[in-house]
Amino acid sequence: MKKSSFIKKITGAAMVMALSMSLLAGCGGDSKKTLKVYNAGEYIDTELLHDFEKEYNCKVVYETFDSNESMYTKVQSGEKYDVIIPSDYMIERLIKEDALQKIDWNLIPNASGLDENVLGLACDPNNEYSVPYFYGNVGILYDTTVVDEADLKAGWDILKNEKYKGMIYMYDSERDSFMIALKALGYSMNTTDRTEIDKAYEWLAEQRDTMEPVYAGDDVIDNMISGNKALAIVYSGDATYIMSENEDLAFYAPEEGTNIWNDAMIITKDCTETELAHQFINFMLDEDNAYANTAEVGYTSPVVKAREKAAADDYKGIDAYIPDMTRANDEVFRYQDSETKAYFAELWTKIKAAN
Repeated sequence: MKKSSFIKKITGAAMVMALSMSLLAGCGGDSKKTLKVYNAGEYIDTELLHDFEKEYNCKVVYETFDSNESMYTKVQSGEKYDVIIPSDYMIERLIKEDALQKIDWNLIPNASGLDENVLGLACDPNNEYSVPYFYGNVGILYDTTVVDEADLKAGWDILKNEKYKGMIYMYDSERDSFMIALKALGYSMNTTDRTEIDKAYEWLAEQRDTMEPVYAGDDVIDNMISGNKALAIVYSGDATYIMSENEDLAFYAPEEGTNIWNDAMIITKDCTETELAHQFINFMLDEDNAYANTAEVGYTSPVVKAREKAAADDYKGIDAYIPDMTRANDEVFRYQDSETKAYFAELWTKIKAAN
């Protein structure tokens, strides 16, 4: 998921405080219905929240989280929300834990504008519980003035090409980094086979020791715009923005496969304003609203007409904006059981500790 911000440089905490005060101040009396929405930080055109309040004579309490895991922890602590916008594997977990209400698609007529390729993913194959919000993939952003495009034929192994030693940003993410190693070795990124996981650890350890990569987060955005490294692992939405700021950059998703991710809107079991929750989801899928959202945030809209308009007007010529969802080797992250997750975490700690 996104997860980074490139349009509005506001801290998540400051945004929550300012936005919550603004929305509550403009909502009027207590008689209005309230919808509590929980989303990743800086992952919406906030004007849409005001527009929704006006159209449905309600108030929105909008809060943000910095990761799926922190969102889950807060919900488990007893905090209640109506609509949450997490990523695929977390949606699968919430479904398994019976924490969600089913979607009434009859109340979401704007769903007719959704791209069918973004529906029916493994985390919720029948879309009984989730409605797509943004989607994308993970790939290699590279400087065309430095990187020989012939080297890209090596796929993920270009990240071990010593020609680019000291010139690489790896994404500081346990699952995404192991995804790269597993795919480079020909394995599923959702494997639970300890032998395969160990080989992926060895791949990452060797790459760390020979290539001296920098493990980066959101700071990769400004650094790649400035041309500070030749290669970087980034989400397609971040690549879209970075490429719009630096024309020397290009984006490549290796043929061995990558992570196709999908962030979606869900309605919690705790939600009592289910009609208003469906109205919010439908509102976000309106063609004009979806366009405003994707143009502001930079991630790919699942609403076809909104996406096409953004691709033509805002991100013309930037192929990272619309990832191919039909590639056979790409996968969606699946929910990990606690034992598998703990093993990955242990190995990732070793990778980072020796960096």
